Amino acid sequence: MFQLGKTLVSEDIIEKDFVCNLSACKGACCVDGDAGAPLDKEEVKILDEIYPKVKPFLRKESIEVIEAQGTSVNTSYGELETPLINGAECAYVIFDDRGTALCAIEEAYNQGVIDWKKPVSCHLYPVRTRDYSEFTAVNYEKWEICDDACTLGKELQVPIYKFVKEALIRKFGEHWYSELEKVALKNFNK
Repeated sequence: MFQLGKTLVSEDIIEKDFVCNLSACKGACCVDGDAGAPLDKEEVKILDEIYPKVKPFLRKESIEVIEAQGTSVNTSYGELETPLINGAECAYVIFDDRGTALCAIEEAYNQGVIDWKKPVSCHLYPVRTRDYSEFTAVNYEKWEICDDACTLGKELQVPIYKFVKEALIRKFGEHWYSELEKVALKNFNK
């Protein structure tokens, strides 16, 4: 780990390679697991505001869950996240004609219906952040369902921090990312 401003950054995001390989995993990160996408309070407000515009992109079962539970849920640990369908897939998941999981929010964004891409935790994946009182931890979340993404990243020689550049800038700003690049080039030759 190394410190960058008020963040503690795992060296893995510089040392490890990653490029999503949707043709191999079919978007499993949005379907597998036992928790929704982490959200912050501001994102909860945004989801409430954009839901009417995103709703036409959603599946019937998604609408039922969101209208029963809300556009976000508060977990037993007091954390905010997206609701799940049957305790599995994110309520905002849609599927293309090949069965690949996609995000209805991002689809609405891509079609120009809304101007918010998706929750930053989704945009950052496989990077996960956790806020503490004095700093934010920035870590790589290794999950076997992403093994194909690691293989593709290695083939293409794309470190995680470059793969999620746009999301890291969205979360921490241009200056922070520029400093991260300097650390990577100076200490890791990446």
